[in-house]
Amino acid sequence: MPYIDIIDEADATGELKEAYAAIAQARGKVANIMKIHSLNPQAMLQHLELYKTLLFGRSGLKRAERELIATIVSSINGCAYCTNHHAEALRAYWKDEERVAAVVDLLPEKADLSEREQAMVDYARTLTETPTQMTERHVERLREAGLSDRDILDVNLITSYFNFVNRIAEGLGVPFSEEEMTGYTY
Repeated sequence: MPYIDIIDEADATGELKEAYAAIAQARGKVANIMKIHSLNPQAMLQHLELYKTLLFGRSGLKRAERELIATIVSSINGCAYCTNHHAEALRAYWKDEERVAAVVDLLPEKADLSEREQAMVDYARTLTETPTQMTERHVERLREAGLSDRDILDVNLITSYFNFVNRIAEGLGVPFSEEEMTGYTY
């Protein structure tokens, strides 16, 4: 049960009803992380646009790489809602439960990551756990692994976004269930 009131889809009117319809169209259904914004539909829609841009927009990062970042950041933060959602998406791309479990369990060294993936995980982990310790060397490591500056920006934005959204989920008690985690458009 969330810590604040939410307006259910069946009870939505006006701008909120339109927002729910737009989200269902874009994602296949409305996730609880979006429903938690129901008292502020404009924020909900802006959040959705940022999410779609970072996770589905043009980028040199593959979709699986984006889900890897989402999963590792959410796991580091202990956000069960986002960890479960994005591990589910990562499973859809990797089709390897053991690799996904290693990421969720914060054992990426057991996930058979490429040099590129490992560099992204290392960057995301440092930015999440100890952001004041970030240096130019962290960016250089991403370049050495073959990422362009645009790719590096996307790694940073996705990492930062999931630190933001994990705090929404944890701070407002966004619930999840097995049923709620499935049925999305990837």
